[in-house]
Amino acid sequence: MTAVDSTSKKHAARRSRIFSIVLSALTLALSGAGLNQAINHAYAAPITANALTPTADQQLVTKQMAQLMDRQHYLNMPLDANTSKRVLAMYIDSLDSEHTLFLQQDVDEFTQKYAATLGDSLKAGDLNPAFEIYQRYLKRINEFHQAMLADLNVPQDLNGTGTIDTDREKAPFFKSSAEQRDYWHKQLISQLISLTITRQEEQAKQAALKANPALANGQDLSTSELTPVETLKKRYKRQMEQVSRVKSDKVLEAILNAALATYDPHSNYFAPIEAMEMNRQTTLALEGIGVSIRPERGNEDYTRIETIVEGGPAAKSGQIHAGDRIIAVAQDGGPMVDVVGWSSSEIVALIRGARGTKVTLRVQAKGGSPRQVPLVRDVIQEDDAGVQTRIIEEQHNGKTYRMGVLDIPSFYLNYRARREGANYRSVFDDTQKAINHLNAQHIDGLVVDLRANPGGSLEDVAKMLGLFIKQGPLVQIRDGNGAVNVYRDLDGGAQDYSGPLAVLINLASASASEIFSAAIQDYQRGIILGSTTTGKGTAQVQLDSLAYGQATLTQRKFYRVTGGSTQNKGVVPDIPLVSVYDEDDFGERKAKNALAWDTIKTAPYQRDQDLSPLLPELLAQSEQRQKINPQFNFLREVKRLSEANKNRKVLSLNLNTRLQEIQKTEAQTLAAENTRRVQTGLAPYATWDIYQTALDAQSEARAKMKATERPKLPEDEAYVHEANQVLIDYMQKTLQAH
Repeated sequence: MTAVDSTSKKHAARRSRIFSIVLSALTLALSGAGLNQAINHAYAAPITANALTPTADQQLVTKQMAQLMDRQHYLNMPLDANTSKRVLAMYIDSLDSEHTLFLQQDVDEFTQKYAATLGDSLKAGDLNPAFEIYQRYLKRINEFHQAMLADLNVPQDLNGTGTIDTDREKAPFFKSSAEQRDYWHKQLISQLISLTITRQEEQAKQAALKANPALANGQDLSTSELTPVETLKKRYKRQMEQVSRVKSDKVLEAILNAALATYDPHSNYFAPIEAMEMNRQTTLALEGIGVSIRPERGNEDYTRIETIVEGGPAAKSGQIHAGDRIIAVAQDGGPMVDVVGWSSSEIVALIRGARGTKVTLRVQAKGGSPRQVPLVRDVIQEDDAGVQTRIIEEQHNGKTYRMGVLDIPSFYLNYRARREGANYRSVFDDTQKAINHLNAQHIDGLVVDLRANPGGSLEDVAKMLGLFIKQGPLVQIRDGNGAVNVYRDLDGGAQDYSGPLAVLINLASASASEIFSAAIQDYQRGIILGSTTTGKGTAQVQLDSLAYGQATLTQRKFYRVTGGSTQNKGVVPDIPLVSVYDEDDFGERKAKNALAWDTIKTAPYQRDQDLSPLLPELLAQSEQRQKINPQFNFLREVKRLSEANKNRKVLSLNLNTRLQEIQKTEAQTLAAENTRRVQTGLAPYATWDIYQTALDAQSEARAKMKATERPKLPEDEAYVHEANQVLIDYMQKTLQAH
């Protein structure tokens, strides 16, 4: 077992384009595209009409995990009859989160049969109850698809007077098939309305492109010509075709993760393929062929190669090219499997594998003949995903300052490579080298950017703090028995960087990011800017020697040197900046069964300085700049629109009414964008369609670039510039005081 600060996949957010986060949430709320999470689950996990049965390995790992939950979780909560009842409810909700698939009679039946005994079954390695429930779930999804396809064969009225409730998480399950069928029909109408509006907008964008081809900026922005009905038919048939590809691992993950979620949100089980993805995220390495793939624009049945990693097997072959379609994949010695219509994640699962093993791809250039390319998998280092540095020359009151920026996307560490004595990468080593490089450039101040950093190695974050803090306790860790261990910096007062420091955080900064920013704040070593963090203050043990797959289990809890936990409350910034994330997606405060905030004794420490007299004035100066900053004003307005539409729980089933609502929001968003453009010296967009076409072209172009080559987006860069300005204000005030 390896100690690791792990975070759930839900919180493992990648650094992404800020505006697209806000705008996509806004669009989903209005269009109804995110209408039913249970149906999205069905798309992600293909279904099968064939009986699924557990394997011996799956039964053994179930027994192992149940015993670990029962005896070794931080909560010391036995997997007894009371917990068993909660596990069953969590399992049913995890499969049907909006209560639209199972009927109440299904729930009653399973409650009577398994509520008191499901925990005992898991401890005995008996997966039959879990598989029985999952089989019923698959049956209900099949019924849903059949009902939708039947309705699609009949013309539908999109100009009715009804509405649909889009928030059913706490709604009762339907009591009858007729009641359920009525809701499904409303879903179909809502989806047809959404697709009709989307098609109209795509046609408008194509018209804008025809009138001004330069908007495409050299990118292929072609779209599908299918009607809304054809699109939905194709979607549902593709899902039904995927029925034969579901594996029993899906059931295993579903039941074990439901049981673990009953204890806390960050204990997780990963079947072998998912375990490989988890390892990739925490080590910056994957075993594959070195390509990135994505669905083909305008024809989602095809997946194409988007970029090729230099030095990887695909690049070395010389036979794989960006833009190639992947039409079939064969494992070493196995048959060629047709993957047309498969999701990108399914294709990735086929391509990835152990180093040294063979995989054969059948690829086809658009308009060309298919060709087969045999490749040998290798370890691909994702260098772009590691620590990055840059220097920004910032103007302030007529003087130029050289400000260093240290971008840390995660606290990665390749545990296995280190354990095996091989070369490995770690965030501590990369950060130390980056600081030495910046110091050699004679920077005036440093901003550590931890936005959207999901966490990682507890060991490395403690070592990294020692690069900035002279000496003393860094973080306190308490186990389920109440024993407290204190991580300390014992390097005799050495600091690799001792200059002015600021740390950028946001709601997607979690776990190890919170340990780092909390210690910097408690020692008053630097200024914390951004928005309140996730509040994920628990540590997990990584279980990588299970009989089958891997898991993380919560066994410890983090506490600041002041004694307060980072759990649930998170780290509150000294200088607030615009928050663009949704707490429902990232905040621990909204998570089910999140551990509570509490306190322990303070670990004696000595502050680096006293920032409290300076913070009020620094905050006032920052607020004045933020009020006139076009980027922050734009983000605030789009976030306001997003929140307003998110709170709209009932959607009209009338096409014209829905269209008017969307057009109103689009007009408001376009006005906000054009205000920003005018204030930054750019020409405003004439219409929403031209604006969206320009965004599509930008997204296509950026997707083809390496992360290190993508130009910084102005709305994202505004945070870094404001952190620099606050830090310069601080430096000037400190200089005046001396």
